[in-house]
Amino acid sequence: MGLDGTEYPPGKQQAAGRIEYYLHSSRERTERSVHRMEETMTQDQERKEQEKKLLSVVVSVYNEEQALEEFYRETSRILKTLDWNYELVFVNDGSRDNSLAVLEKLSAMDVRVKLICLSRNFGHEAAMIAGLDYSRGDGIVCMDADLQHPPECLPEIVRCFEEGWQVINMVRTKNRDAGLVKNLTSAAFYHLINAISDVHFEPNASDFFAVDRQVADVLHRHYREKVRFLRGYVQNVGFKKTTLTYEARPRIAGESKYSLKKLFAFSVNTILCFSNMPLKLGIYTGMFSAFLGAVVMIYTLFTRKGAPSGYSTIVVLICFMFAMLFVIVGIIGEYIAILFTELKDRPVYIVSQTRNTQKMDKIGKYIEKNTEKNA
Repeated sequence: MGLDGTEYPPGKQQAAGRIEYYLHSSRERTERSVHRMEETMTQDQERKEQEKKLLSVVVSVYNEEQALEEFYRETSRILKTLDWNYELVFVNDGSRDNSLAVLEKLSAMDVRVKLICLSRNFGHEAAMIAGLDYSRGDGIVCMDADLQHPPECLPEIVRCFEEGWQVINMVRTKNRDAGLVKNLTSAAFYHLINAISDVHFEPNASDFFAVDRQVADVLHRHYREKVRFLRGYVQNVGFKKTTLTYEARPRIAGESKYSLKKLFAFSVNTILCFSNMPLKLGIYTGMFSAFLGAVVMIYTLFTRKGAPSGYSTIVVLICFMFAMLFVIVGIIGEYIAILFTELKDRPVYIVSQTRNTQKMDKIGKYIEKNTEKNA
């Protein structure tokens, strides 16, 4: 009887058995060969995925619950069209609304979503520094969650990385949400900082920028000031640099977290970080005051007749010089405050918990657990 149940005459049973045995063995060898080919193709595909570069998108989040899901959908849709693997690094900067719950849902749904929760609100720049520290990408893009920084620019940024650029500054050409006052003060700030600083800043450069892994490592190791201007560091760090332009979208939800008061304080800190010209103001003021004193002395010597005259002039000069003196003392006090802050050496940020941040390979496969929490 054959393997399939067929009965053969006695003389043919032995030959039929050998034939069916060879056929069965051949089928098994074929199946094993097909299985090995499938395994090889899978390994080749995984190796190609592993060889793809990784793009990290760092997003600072503060009270953006209404915008987060739309940002995730739109940005992920564009990232999936790229020939790079990607990760989304959300940094929750002590949000007071429901942003954390939205981010936890996204991180549970997609392993490519990293979540870093800061213990309190440390500020936008501290959150971006945290995102840079936790990102693993060959290229890193920093952008806001309100979609004013258009995700449509990501393919162009990747193209610049592939061409060998290491620092990509994104310069805003138009901002529909900014009023006349904010646009004028922004232009005045860049004009002033370029006039008094040795570093040239791109006018209208924003916190939307991209750096490669080498530059990110330099920022991580050497640019850890407590009073900082991150976009200034990016423009000051050197390396191969290029510029792309974009038009800022209207905010998808919420409102700007920077009031005029915060912008003014931010501008003062930036000037103090990148220029020592305010300290030289005392020298120039002293020279100007000495010149005025000489003019008044000459005028008094040539015009005195009897009782001295010019009391009003003297009073004005004294008030002017004392005003300048107090201004200079205030400027010195600001520099001392920065030195005091640096000497205390407190952390730039404190992380309360993280999700999806343990080691993975570049196609998102975990080596450790899916979620971790750090106290």
